Amino acid sequence: MKEGISHAFAAQLSVRTSRRSELVDITAAVENQIAASGIASGVCHLFVPHTTAAVIVNEHDDPAVARDIEAVLDRLVPHSAHYEHLEGNADAHAKAALIGSSVTVFVDHGRLDLGRWQGIFFCEFDGPRDRRVRLKIVPDPSA
Repeated sequence: MKEGISHAFAAQLSVRTSRRSELVDITAAVENQIAASGIASGVCHLFVPHTTAAVIVNEHDDPAVARDIEAVLDRLVPHSAHYEHLEGNADAHAKAALIGSSVTVFVDHGRLDLGRWQGIFFCEFDGPRDRRVRLKIVPDPSA
């Protein structure tokens, strides 16, 4: 931890989606917030405050993986089915519930401590929309 950094850093990312179902790589935007925080070691909590969107950690080296995840979720939870929710986005709620609204990633040496191929994705299931991702970076206690 840098000298004098003993408190959490909070920020919000804006994400503009362009399709109804879309995984958006937000890894670089999260890394920018970690750099702005000045925190060298700790955890980064990410939270999506929407009921039809989610956040995951998965492979971001090959963009085909994100498209494959979208396709799998569309097959598991189709848009057109016999849902009771009448707004036309019941599938989006179900997909968000399956994926989850938060992730936590370690921060080490001022960077996300992800695996070699991993990245962070905002998952849109009811777009296109303007969305938010809240993050809090919490430093490790000083030794």
